[in-house]
Amino acid sequence: MINTATKIRTRQTDWHGLAAKLGGRLAARAAEHDADGTFVADNYALLREHRLFSAGIPAELGGGDATHSDICAIVRTLGKSCGSTALSFAMHSHPVAANVFKYRRGDQQARGALTKLAASELVIAGTGANDWLASNGEAVEVEGGFRVNAHKRFVSGGPGADVFVTSAVFDGDDGPEVLHFAIPMASEGIEIQSNWNTLGMRGTGSNDILMTDVFVPEAAVAARRPVGTWHPMWDVIVPIALPIIVSCYVGLAESAADMAVNSATGKPWQAATIGEMKTELAVAQMALAEMISTVDNYDFTPDLSITDAIVTRKAIAARSVKNVVEIASEIVGGGGFYRGHPMERIVRDVRAFHFHPLPERIQQSFSGRLALGLPPIEERA
Repeated sequence: MINTATKIRTRQTDWHGLAAKLGGRLAARAAEHDADGTFVADNYALLREHRLFSAGIPAELGGGDATHSDICAIVRTLGKSCGSTALSFAMHSHPVAANVFKYRRGDQQARGALTKLAASELVIAGTGANDWLASNGEAVEVEGGFRVNAHKRFVSGGPGADVFVTSAVFDGDDGPEVLHFAIPMASEGIEIQSNWNTLGMRGTGSNDILMTDVFVPEAAVAARRPVGTWHPMWDVIVPIALPIIVSCYVGLAESAADMAVNSATGKPWQAATIGEMKTELAVAQMALAEMISTVDNYDFTPDLSITDAIVTRKAIAARSVKNVVEIASEIVGGGGFYRGHPMERIVRDVRAFHFHPLPERIQQSFSGRLALGLPPIEERA
């Protein structure tokens, strides 16, 4: 049952307005981080200074009381200024949001985690890529917890994080299961690599992380589930996380569209192309709006049908964002082809959209299997 006390919100901060205000400072540094491939540490420091990392935590736990839709608006606004900052912030924000969902339903472990995060304005980084249904790494039971060895990839925001949220496989008496846990990033045996050198989103610091005999206390384990099967926990995580992530890319598309319109001012022959671009942008915006509405600021009941609706709209948004940026780059013309031009950076940054769960072909299989009455993901041992 939802804790009605969390319905009482104290609006002391205009989070959307604050994100817009900070945007100019983020944008001024975006090109430098993109060119150097360096983590947006200075932008993270700015967000921390203004307590954006605890914005989504309920006020009674020491946070800023921003809703899920507020967080999406923040990410979308940041995306208009610096894609890498927006995406890294999104990757922090969605595990926070999942804990808010759990807290509102009486989960005391989530309450404790959120209280600690808010008290010290702690930052989370988590595992990306395909490290979800099957997970990778090995957990061996020891006194008081587990020893974990793993090679984790796509840990966005890792260089600026205090907390590492990830998983590993424990092969116990009842068979293999995935353990989900959160530990300090400074834990002995955690080593952040410096191997993030990519086409786009170059400032996210999404380096690999090596875990060598890392101790994970039993109390740090938040969930256990079977390996390689769809678990109901994903019907919470996916609907909450994807609108936050999609907001980053819609913000990028909106920035590209604004550049294109400004470039076409006084060029009436560009009207039809501008109209085509605006139509594609509306599709992405509507897909995102439906995702946010479905989550309903955490007042949804987790269900596979909701997850299906969310991943479908993510695929729609990804396709439309790609089209918006392609058309916008044509309108801006050859100047936007030069390194250092914001359009050129956006063209590369939006390429990352595809890789977030679920990539379009996997989403199509997911939705098709559900329609046929099959498990959404082919189960693997």
